[in-house]
Amino acid sequence: MTHDTEPTAMEQFFTRYYNGNPFILFGASHLVALGAIAALNIWLIKFGKHFSGEQRKVFRNTLATTLLINEGLWHLWNLTTGQWSLQTMLPLQLCSVFVFLSAIMLYTGSKTIYDFAYFLGIGGALQALLTPDAGIYGFPHFRYFQVFISHGGIVTAAIFMTAVEGFRPTWRTLMKVIIGGNLYMLLVGGINLLLDSNYLMICHKPYTPSVLDLLPAWPWYLIHIEVIGVITFILLYLPFAISDWRRLATQKPPAVA
Repeated sequence: MTHDTEPTAMEQFFTRYYNGNPFILFGASHLVALGAIAALNIWLIKFGKHFSGEQRKVFRNTLATTLLINEGLWHLWNLTTGQWSLQTMLPLQLCSVFVFLSAIMLYTGSKTIYDFAYFLGIGGALQALLTPDAGIYGFPHFRYFQVFISHGGIVTAAIFMTAVEGFRPTWRTLMKVIIGGNLYMLLVGGINLLLDSNYLMICHKPYTPSVLDLLPAWPWYLIHIEVIGVITFILLYLPFAISDWRRLATQKPPAVA
C-alpha cells in the first residue's frame, strides 16, 4: 500500500506544479521585492561613492557571480521540469542578454557594455520588474526569487557602475544604443522566423500581463514600443543632461580684454 505524502519545503520551492500563494501583480510580495531593490540602489547612490577600491571589487564580483548563478539555476530548473526549449530559453530576450552582459561589465569594467546596459538594461529590466513574468509562482517559490534577482541585478549593475564607478551616458551613446537596439531586434526577428519563436515579443504580445496590453494589436504595437523606448532612454539620460546644463550655466564667461 502506498500513501501520498506532502511535498517537502524544498520540493515545493522548486516544483513546477506550485500550489502555494500565486503571484499577484502589485500584491504585498511584489511590492516588498520592488521596495528591496529600490532601497539597495538608493543606498548605493548615497553611500557607494565612499567604498574603498577593494569594497568596490568585492561588490562587483559578488553581484556578477550572483547574476550568473541565478541564470544558470533558471535554465537548470526549466530543463529538469521539462520546460526548456529552443523557442523560449535561448538567451535572446533583452533581460537574458543583459544578465550576461552585466556580469561581464561588472567583472571587466567595460564602458562599451555600460553604454547599452544603462539604457537597454535598465529600461527593459524596469518594465519586467513592474510586470514580471512570474506566472503562478508567488513567494516563496524559486521562480519568484529568480525573477527579482535577475532583473533587479541588471538595474543594480548599471546603477553601481554609474553611482560608484563614475561611468555616465552621453548623447552620442544614446544614439548608438537606439541604432544598436534596432539592429538587434532585426537579428532576433530573423531568428524568430527560423525557430517559430517570439523572442523580444515582436511576433505577438506575451500571454502574461505586461505593458504591451495597453498598446494596439500587432504589428502596430511595435511602433509604440519604439516610441516608448526612445522616451525611456531620454528620461534615463535627463538627470545627466540637467546636470550638464546647470554646470554650463554656472560657468563664468571668459574675461574680455
